[in-house]
Amino acid sequence: MTSTSYPRDLSDWRGLFIRHLADALARSPSIELSLWAPPGELAPGASSIALPEEANWLARLMLSGGIAHLMRSGGARSMLAPMKLLRMLRNVYRRHADLDVYHINWLQCALPLPSNGKPVLVTVLGNDMKLLRLPMMKTFLRRVMKHRKVAICPNADWMREPLIAVFGDLADVQPVSFGIDPRWYRIERALSPDRRAWLAVTRLTADKLGRLFEWSEPLFRDGGRELHLFGPMQESIAIPEWVHYHGSATPDQLANEWFPRAQGLITLSRHAEGRPQVMLEAMAASLPIIASRMPAHEGLVEEAVTGHLCDSREEYESAVRRLDETATNRRHGDNARDWAAREIGTWDDCADRYARIYRQLLGQSGRG
Repeated sequence: MTSTSYPRDLSDWRGLFIRHLADALARSPSIELSLWAPPGELAPGASSIALPEEANWLARLMLSGGIAHLMRSGGARSMLAPMKLLRMLRNVYRRHADLDVYHINWLQCALPLPSNGKPVLVTVLGNDMKLLRLPMMKTFLRRVMKHRKVAICPNADWMREPLIAVFGDLADVQPVSFGIDPRWYRIERALSPDRRAWLAVTRLTADKLGRLFEWSEPLFRDGGRELHLFGPMQESIAIPEWVHYHGSATPDQLANEWFPRAQGLITLSRHAEGRPQVMLEAMAASLPIIASRMPAHEGLVEEAVTGHLCDSREEYESAVRRLDETATNRRHGDNARDWAAREIGTWDDCADRYARIYRQLLGQSGRG
């Protein structure tokens, strides 16, 4: 498995979902996992195959915000870093040709695959859909998919049809949901009617924040509501003085300190999302969701059941006020947890979903 993101340890939020996925795959008795990724703790049963110079470069890439952030930032590095990454991937694919299945995270990392006929599973997140708009990208990706079995696995259903339109004649497009760590399901909330703390957990960019500050100010500047914002500053964003900004938060901080007393989670993102992991974790923790109306959120939030979707300031204000009421808030939160357990499950459930596709690629059937 290859990934350009991986956390140093469980307290590092960057690429944490890859750590959870790798851990779950390594627990499967039928899988021997070799991982090419930035350096970090590995579960028993997984081995790192990054050379020291590759690991060091990937670690620096993580510190700079990741390959997608570098490409958005412009300048010479936005061109040089992707080229260096593709050269490294080409080398690692050639060094490790004695394998059964490639599991590649993100479409661009499939570009240097060798013509050896080995089957490949490619995960797709929201940013990958923007990648497909680049000149010749579809042509290059189709070329590496020919003459091998391919499964393309977006992490949200809304990406299925666009991917079938581009690759459906070459690949089996099967959406696969990521999992949720069991600890989120164990959180019990204690709501305070006098101090209603709403959370926004996001990278700080204009697209990720959307209209959050503008729409929230009349509701949160005065009164008993508080807006707590968590996440790394990735663009120059002016944060209003009435917003409680905490910088990046570890999963432990969110799980132990903030989710148990949160009124709910807010995201008004306009960014190309796949299936935001923090939303899944919040729902597992029984937090109702208020989200902008976009395909990635519509696949998670059922209107007036697990939260509310908003197209306007008026809809947003109405949603916040409805969820001020404790019984309504509890009902939405319980529905959200039930949905997450039923539709998403844990990381072990996610690993089982991927293992089933591995077997399909290898022409096998049944469990093993």
